[in-house]
Amino acid sequence: MFKFLKRWRGEKAAAPETPVAVEEAPQHVVEAAPAPVEIVQPEPAVEVIAEPVAVKIPEPEIKKPEPVVPKEEPVEVKLAEVELPARSLGSGIRSLFGSSVDIEDLEDILIRADFGVDASMEITEQLRKEANRTGANTDAQLRLLLKDLLTARLTRSDSALNLSSGDLPYVILVVGVNGAGKTTTIGKLSRWLKDGDWSVVLGAADTFRAAAVDQLATWAQRAEARIVRPEREGQDPAAVAYQTVELALREQADIAIVDTAGRLQNKKDLMDELAKVRRAVEKQARISEVLLVIDATTGQNAIAQAKAFTEVANVTGIVMTKLDGSAKGGVLYALQKELDIPIKLVGVGEGINDFAFFSAEEFAKGLVARQ
Repeated sequence: MFKFLKRWRGEKAAAPETPVAVEEAPQHVVEAAPAPVEIVQPEPAVEVIAEPVAVKIPEPEIKKPEPVVPKEEPVEVKLAEVELPARSLGSGIRSLFGSSVDIEDLEDILIRADFGVDASMEITEQLRKEANRTGANTDAQLRLLLKDLLTARLTRSDSALNLSSGDLPYVILVVGVNGAGKTTTIGKLSRWLKDGDWSVVLGAADTFRAAAVDQLATWAQRAEARIVRPEREGQDPAAVAYQTVELALREQADIAIVDTAGRLQNKKDLMDELAKVRRAVEKQARISEVLLVIDATTGQNAIAQAKAFTEVANVTGIVMTKLDGSAKGGVLYALQKELDIPIKLVGVGEGINDFAFFSAEEFAKGLVARQ
């Protein structure tokens, strides 16, 4: 604050007039001494300082911080915490050998079991080398070597379902030809997820087969899962898929599984339909898995089916069904090797618990087990 100063000065006193001499008759006049003149000194100027004016400075406005609401940490759900029913997958796999293992006959046995010619030759040759290196020659030793060999060739790091990242719900599309076991697989998977306290919504998008919708509804009831059915026969499958994900989001479900059509009569129509389903789903959520269901009893025909679907459906994993009813489980080996797509799930029966994640070791153990 600036201070303004005002200075004041006193007035100087007037000096007395000097008397004027008057001439008179000449006479001896004695002049009187002039009266002393009093000189008045001016008073010193007094500096007057104005009183400072108090100026009130407004206090700054202090905003109270908004209360911090702690964010709820997302609940991490691990699929590994849910255990499968206690059973051995190998017990549902039919052994390749009726008697002892004979390396000389192994190649023919593997070919008949749908391993494929090239794979059968490679496996046989590698077993022969390992037997020579280790000195294995008994039936038990050869079975163990073959089990370890098959386990190593079938084991992959990406065989688990992709249910560990991303926003809920996880969306799974299930594809495959009619009769391969799509609906049954969906029911079994739903029941398993429900046992692990996961909430599931199913979508009956195979709208051209009324039987498929009714069958899925039956499995949904057994698995205690919600289901979205088409409003009429022949309804657009993409619309059903969209409604399924919409319901899963609204009810904050963990999983949405969509059953799709399985017609291969016209590959272009199938491709267009699946592409439309994908677009409808991805408007609301990311697709976590596209599972292709293959019937193990179809043998080498399974490879042709799988190739057709992988061309149009962006398949991420294979489900092998009916492994318990055929000795042709070798097609599983051929599929994984030729298509470079992991086997993720297997079905070994018609019961709701006859289902498991694929285990290379259990599968190999079942193939070489002694009958």
